[in-house]
Amino acid sequence: MNPYRALPARSFWRPAVAEPDMLAVDEVWTPKFDIGPDDPVLTAGSCFARHLGPALRDEGMNWAEAELPPPGLTAAERRARHFGAYSFRTGTIYTAAALRQWLTWALTDDTGPDEVWRDGDRYVDPYRPSVEPDGYDSPEATLAARRSTLAAIRRTVTGAGCLLFTLGLTEAWRDTATGTVHPVCPGTVRGTFDAGRHTFHNYTTAEVHRDLTAVVASLRAANPRLTVLLTVSPVPLTATATGAHVLTATGYSKSVLRAAAGQLAQEHDHVDYFPSYELITGFPFRGVFFAPDLRTVTPAGVAFVMRHFFAALTRDREAAAPTRATDRPADTPDGGDLFCDDAVLDHHRAG
Repeated sequence: MNPYRALPARSFWRPAVAEPDMLAVDEVWTPKFDIGPDDPVLTAGSCFARHLGPALRDEGMNWAEAELPPPGLTAAERRARHFGAYSFRTGTIYTAAALRQWLTWALTDDTGPDEVWRDGDRYVDPYRPSVEPDGYDSPEATLAARRSTLAAIRRTVTGAGCLLFTLGLTEAWRDTATGTVHPVCPGTVRGTFDAGRHTFHNYTTAEVHRDLTAVVASLRAANPRLTVLLTVSPVPLTATATGAHVLTATGYSKSVLRAAAGQLAQEHDHVDYFPSYELITGFPFRGVFFAPDLRTVTPAGVAFVMRHFFAALTRDREAAAPTRATDRPADTPDGGDLFCDDAVLDHHRAG
């Protein structure tokens, strides 16, 4: 008798992956903790994360939104102003460092730099430049809106049951003047790039693990009951500033994020990892869940991921129905995504 004799079928490649139809691959996730239908769940992270909140809501779970849209907005206006995409109205949060920064501002007395960017006769927040497409009418209004969002984050975190955070990138642009990290390179979505001030950084596994550790500590200090579920976005990089080929740069980024998330989950009972990355990009699935641009995850792919998520939570895989992904707004016609700030980088290609 050896230890492998007692392992379940999911532990072996042939019966778990090679033999079943790819859509029948099962039991890829065994949750460490329960997420009940009444537990307030927060979602944040990369552009793939914007699918998760609506999917949770469609399934009858308690997806929490920190800021609700004002009455009278059309669906298009709500979408353009980033209502109903993530729990926090921060815009896309690609890196662990950016999430740590937002939570530091929300859960301490530090509300971030007072700097705002001028855009014509309007003003925008450098740390969420696409959230208000028309900007604000004054610097004071811009900073007041950020403070309102920080207060909403604080209120929501203290009452939440679980944070589902999707890690997206390791590449980021840091501001040497303020010691902060930007969500996207200044001068791409908005703002002006300053080579003497804005520096490129590609986070290592140790740095991502450090930032995630700080995130979990700050969340648990504010709410000792809160659990954290990490996942990695399957969406490849739009562009890389490393000088490497974007394919290998994507491999580096996703490997670092996956390793850091997995390590943190091994270290804490209140942290878990959900394999949305593997379910979309794993070679047994042959890339069928990507659109022709090989970057956008199709509605069928989102539904496949969420079916695994809900099936594992309910322990009733046959009854777990796919989410109504096709009922949600489609991505923009050119294959871009309104919520993916980094998608704009494709338009900055020379030639």
